[in-house]
Amino acid sequence: MGCINSKSSDGSALVPAGGLKSSDQKFEKAYKLGEELGTGAYSVVRAAIRLGDKKKVAVKIVTKSRLKKADEEALRHEVEVLQSLQHENIVALFDVFDEPQEMLLVLEYIDGGELFDRIVAKTYYNEKEARDLVSLLLRTVEHCHDKNIVHRDLKPENLLLVSKAQDSDIKLADFGFAARVKPGEESLTTACGTPGYVAPEILNKAPHGKPADMWSIGVIMYILMGGYPPFHDENKKKLYALIKNADYEFHADYWGNVSDEAKDLISKLLTLDTKKRFTVKQALQHSWITRADSELESRDLNSNLVALKRFNARKKLRAGIKTVVAINRWKNLIGGIKSDRESVEMIRPSECVAPDPADLAAEANRQ
Repeated sequence: MGCINSKSSDGSALVPAGGLKSSDQKFEKAYKLGEELGTGAYSVVRAAIRLGDKKKVAVKIVTKSRLKKADEEALRHEVEVLQSLQHENIVALFDVFDEPQEMLLVLEYIDGGELFDRIVAKTYYNEKEARDLVSLLLRTVEHCHDKNIVHRDLKPENLLLVSKAQDSDIKLADFGFAARVKPGEESLTTACGTPGYVAPEILNKAPHGKPADMWSIGVIMYILMGGYPPFHDENKKKLYALIKNADYEFHADYWGNVSDEAKDLISKLLTLDTKKRFTVKQALQHSWITRADSELESRDLNSNLVALKRFNARKKLRAGIKTVVAINRWKNLIGGIKSDRESVEMIRPSECVAPDPADLAAEANRQ
C-alpha cells in the first residue's frame, strides 16, 4: 500500500495543474556529465557541470524501460510536485529532460550529509540551536502547506545539508509521498509514512491532510530536544498503539532542564485531535519560536546530546554502512519509488528506547 496514487479520495488531482514541464533544449548542450554518485534498480545518479555558469549539479538518469507504468506515474508526480515548490530550503529541481528512452532530472548538488550527523558532531548544544532548526523546518513546511501540498514523510533522514562547510544551508528532500489537498480538507486516504513519525490518523486509516505533517514535526522536535523518540517499542503493534493514544512523556532525567515552552509546543503538535493540533502558522507564532536568542542560549542541552548521538548511531546502523547510506541518499533524493514494502504498515518499527541515564553518563565521561 504505497503512496503512488495520483488521485485523492474525492478524485481531485494531487499534482499541479499543467503537468510536468520538460526542457526543450538538448541535455548535452547545457550540461557535461561527470562521476557516478549512486545507482539504483532503474536509475543512475551522476555529478555534472552546468555549462552556462559552471555550477556543479547532480543528474538522475532514469531508464524508462525498467519502470512499471505505476512507477513512471509516481516519478512524474514527484517531479511535478517539486517543480511547483520554489524555496531556499527545499532541494531544487533545476531541469527535466523527458526523452524517449530516459528521463534526466537535474538536481541541486547535496554534499553535506544528514542534518542529524552534523548535530551529533557538536561539543555544545543548546535550545537556541534546536529552536532555529525547528523554526527553519516550520517555515519550509509552511511553504508546502501554502501551496496545499502535504509532504507525508517528514523525518531526520530527509533533512540534508548542502555542504560540509555550513550548518545553516539545510534542504528538505524526498517528496515521493507528497500529495495535494484542497484548502481546509483532510481528504487523503492512502496509508504511508515512516513508523515512529507517522500521524495517528494515518494509522487509524482516517482521512488526513496537513495536520499529519505537524505531528511528524512534533516527533522531530521531541528528538532534537530530548535525544530519543517519543514513541518506541520493538513490537510493531505496541508501537502503533502508543502513537494512536499519543502515549508519551517527558522523562525527568532528560527534560528537567528543557523549557516549559518547548514542551508546550511539542504537546500542541502531538495532539490527537487534528482540529486542535497546531497548524504550521500557529507553531511559528508560539512563544518558544519567538523567544529571544539570549534566553534560549542559556538553556544547555549537552546532557541530551549524548542520547541524541546514541539515537543517531542506531539509526545509522539500521540504514547500513556509510557507503550504502550515501548511495541511498542520492537514490531517494527524487524518484525513489514508494512501493508496497515501504508503506507505513510494512516498515519495521524503531528499535530506539528511552536511554538509561546511567549508561549515558558513563558514555559522556568516555568522550
